Amino acid sequence: MKKPGGTTKQTPVAAPAKAPATKETLPETTEGFPWPSSHEIKKESNPFTDRDWRMLVYAWSGLLVRFAIIFTLAFSVYQFLANQEQKRVEQTMSLVELWETKDYQQAQRALKDRLAALNAKYDNLLSANPSPTEEQVFRQRIGIEAMSTSGGDMPLADFSENFDRIVYFLNRLSFCVDGNLCSRKVTDAYFRDYAVSFWSYFAGYVDKQRKAGSPTFATAIEAYVRNGQPGGEAR
Repeated sequence: MKKPGGTTKQTPVAAPAKAPATKETLPETTEGFPWPSSHEIKKESNPFTDRDWRMLVYAWSGLLVRFAIIFTLAFSVYQFLANQEQKRVEQTMSLVELWETKDYQQAQRALKDRLAALNAKYDNLLSANPSPTEEQVFRQRIGIEAMSTSGGDMPLADFSENFDRIVYFLNRLSFCVDGNLCSRKVTDAYFRDYAVSFWSYFAGYVDKQRKAGSPTFATAIEAYVRNGQPGGEAR
C-alpha cells in the first residue's frame, strides 16, 4: 500500500544550551608597581669643592652676587630710614625757629613773669622740704590764680592771649611727635622740660576748662607730657 502523498515536516532538534562562561578572577598582586632602580642615586657634587676651576669660579661668583644683593637691600633700607629721620629733624627745627620768633618769646616772658611773681607772693605757704604732692598742689593753685584777674599786673585778656599762644604751640608740637612727623629725640631735647613744667602749673586750670565744656582742651599736651619724665620749671 502507498503512503498518503504530501510533504513531511521535519522538526529541528534544539541544540544543547551552552553553559555560561565563568569569569576568571586575577589574584591580588603588587607586581604592577615599578621596581625601584637597582642603581644608586648619585649625590650632587659640591661646586665649592669641585676640582674644575670653572665650577669654582661659578660657585664663588654666585655667592658674591647674593651677598651683594643682600648688602644693597640692607643699605637701601638704612638709607630710607635715615632720610625719614632727617626729614623729622628738619620739621622739628622748623618748630624751634617758630618758638624763637618775637610773638612766642613775648608769650614765654609773660608766663614766666606772672608765675615768678605768684611764686614769690605765696612762697611762705610752702614748707622748706615739701613733698611731691604738696608741691604739685601748690603749683596748680598758682596756675589757677594766674588765669584770674588778680593773678598779675598784666590784664587778664592780654595774658590769656599769650597763654593761648603757648597752648597752641605745645598742642602742635605734640601732634607732630605723635604723627611721627617730628623727631622725638630732638623735640624732647628742646621742649620737654618746658612742657612738663607748664603742665605742672596749669593742669588744674585745664581740668576746670574741661569740666566747663571743653573736654578735649590741651589733651595733646597732656599726652606728650605723660610719655616722659618730669623736667624742670618753665623758662
